[in-house]
Amino acid sequence: MTNLKKTRLTADDISGAWTIMPTPATPDASDWRVQHTVDLDETARIVEALISAGVDGIISNGTFGECATLTWDEKRDFIATVVETARGRVPFFCGTTALHTREVIRQTREAMDIGASGTMLGVPMWCKMEVPTAVQFYRDVSEAVPEAAIAIYANPEAFKFDFPRPFWAQVSNIPQVVAAKYLGIGMLDLDLKLAPSIRFLPHEDDYYAAARIDPERMTAFWSSGSMCGPATAMRLRDVVAEAKRTGNWTDAKGISDAMRQADLSLFPRGDFSEFSKYNIGLEKARMDAAGWLKAGPCRPPYHIVPEEYLAGARKSGEAWAALHARYAKQA
Repeated sequence: MTNLKKTRLTADDISGAWTIMPTPATPDASDWRVQHTVDLDETARIVEALISAGVDGIISNGTFGECATLTWDEKRDFIATVVETARGRVPFFCGTTALHTREVIRQTREAMDIGASGTMLGVPMWCKMEVPTAVQFYRDVSEAVPEAAIAIYANPEAFKFDFPRPFWAQVSNIPQVVAAKYLGIGMLDLDLKLAPSIRFLPHEDDYYAAARIDPERMTAFWSSGSMCGPATAMRLRDVVAEAKRTGNWTDAKGISDAMRQADLSLFPRGDFSEFSKYNIGLEKARMDAAGWLKAGPCRPPYHIVPEEYLAGARKSGEAWAALHARYAKQA
């Protein structure tokens, strides 16, 4: 147990830009008859390109990483390819969310055996949970796989759970819970006080504002826009770090505003709930339109998306590609 505690990541190990990547799909991935839909060559290429660009960590197998629609064989091959390509140069958290505790534990154990640093883990979502059930779920996974660092996947739309204040106060007592993929910053100041041992990672659009709320605690963010080209996220990370030293936040706010503008057309009618119905298809359409990677088609049943929504996602991808080109040139 002592050795496990020494090698497991802590909140202090989590800083900078953590990019969330898709699970690249083969051209026939939308056909339910196809059993092997992961483009492993594109997976390896993306991981190498991200590390070369300077990302601080990689997260995978969340919503648009299609955790819910991959077979275990596909997920295992994907995780192994990421691990083999990264070679320990950056931490890697892979999603092992499933519909019940035993399956989550099985997948998390295998992912750690393959070489992942930890898991990005949401709660099972078949039944809507109350706080005691959710907290016990994370306690059970932590007990079963003590070597795994856990980043809580706090997406209320995806998991039918609001991740309320009492939840954060209680899970912060679980040593393996070191981070959280965090949506919105309206309650951030209070959550930071309730969970002092957790590194909260806001969305890149919120990172500037979050860093101003608490510069010392807010040292990392998660980025999906980096899948349209990572230069913008790298620039945001560095400019915010500089702003913390100098007190001049003008450039950081400018980048944040530019990212928010690029994201506008991604959300149908400006509605996050509507976006969440088609999250996978919209995000992958955005990435493919940007052209930095090949996300490929969605796996069933989430491959049916209104064309007008896809058009907005593609527009967002083109805007993000322009940002990437701008900040890559500056770099």
